[in-house]
Amino acid sequence: MAEPGQGFYPYQALIDAYGNGGFRFAGMSHKGSVLCLPSGMHAWEATTPVEITMDNLAPIFAVADQLDVLMVGLGNDVTGFDPAIRAALRERGIIVEAIGTGGAVRTYNILMGESRAVGAALIAVERAR
Repeated sequence: MAEPGQGFYPYQALIDAYGNGGFRFAGMSHKGSVLCLPSGMHAWEATTPVEITMDNLAPIFAVADQLDVLMVGLGNDVTGFDPAIRAALRERGIIVEAIGTGGAVRTYNILMGESRAVGAALIAVERAR
């Protein structure tokens, strides 16, 4: 991303494309999963829904007061999302929508276009759907 080795782009951006194990945004390509937040675009180590933890969602909790909605892209195979994490986000006033990565990207982009207070936690996928 913007700063080599740091996995960080300092502005929240629309997702231009996804698939092939990563995302394109702001004229750049990022390999791997990503957090899209008011604080910027952050590399994210989660590769499956079971790897989503309170710890690796720390950047989201840090900007919780700036978010109304969090889109969680669970990859291609939508499975459960940890109820404790969902509850912790809800306690901070964030609505959580956990769906496939493709749907999460599309909804995130629509809400961003409407200037809504939205963030996304997107697990990278190989094939766009």
